Amino acid sequence: MSDEALYDQQVIAFLEELWGDGFLSPGGVDEVHRILKGVSIKGKTVIDIGCGSGACAVLLAKEYGAKSVVGIDVEKPVCDAAVDRVQVDGASEKVTIRLVEPGPLPFGNEDIDIVFSKDSIIHIPDKETLAFEVYRVLKPGGYFLASDWLISHDHKPSPEMAEYLEAEGLDFAMASPARYEKAIKTAGFVEVELVNRNSWYAEVARAELEWLLGNKKNKLIEKYGKEFINHQINAWSKMVPVLSSGEHCPHHIRARKPF
Repeated sequence: MSDEALYDQQVIAFLEELWGDGFLSPGGVDEVHRILKGVSIKGKTVIDIGCGSGACAVLLAKEYGAKSVVGIDVEKPVCDAAVDRVQVDGASEKVTIRLVEPGPLPFGNEDIDIVFSKDSIIHIPDKETLAFEVYRVLKPGGYFLASDWLISHDHKPSPEMAEYLEAEGLDFAMASPARYEKAIKTAGFVEVELVNRNSWYAEVARAELEWLLGNKKNKLIEKYGKEFINHQINAWSKMVPVLSSGEHCPHHIRARKPF
C-alpha cells in the first residue's frame, strides 16, 4: 500500500460522478454484463481484484447471484468507500472487502471459482506473475474474467502516449494484447480470448471530454477545484488522440483454467 493514495476521496467522488456510483472506470453496469456474458457466476466464489469503491462486488453478489465475493484493493480510501457501499446496499452477508498489500493473492490454491477485475490490473506491472497467481487460486474449470486498459504494442510508447501517461499522473503499467495473451497461456489457461474495446471507449471518452468542457464546467470547478478539473481536462485531452490512433486500446480478457 502506498503512503499517499492515488484514489483519494476527491478522485473517488469525481470518477463516480462521471462513471456512476461505486464505479471508478467507464461503462458501469453494462460493461460488467459484457465481461460476464455467457458465464454464470451463480453460487460461485468470486474475487474482485481492485474492487475500487465497491459497485462491482455488490453487483456480482446481488444481481448475478455469486455465493460470496471478496473485493480486494491496495488503497484504504477506496476500501473504506466499498465497505460503506456494501453496508448501504445490504450485501454484507455475501460481500467482504479486504485491504491488501501488493503481491501474491491472499488466497489458497484452488480456492476460488471466478477471478474478476474491472480496469484495475493496469496498476500491476508484472502481468506474468499475475497470470500465474490467478491460475493458482482458481479451481479447475474456473474463469478469469476482466477488463483492462492496454497499449497496442510492446515498443516504447509514442510521444503522444507518453504525454498522456504523464498527464494522468498515475502508476499505469500498460501491456500489449500480445503480452497478456502470452502470459495467460504460459500460466496454463485455455480458451483465452481478448476483445478490443477501443472503438467503444474512443467514442465515450470524446463525450466525457465534452462533458468536462461543457456547461457544467463551472459547477465542476466549484465542487472539485479549478486545479483538479484542469488536470482532468488535460488528461482527457491527451487521452482522446491515443484512443483515436488505437495505441490506447481497452480490452476484455477471458480465460479458463482447464479441468
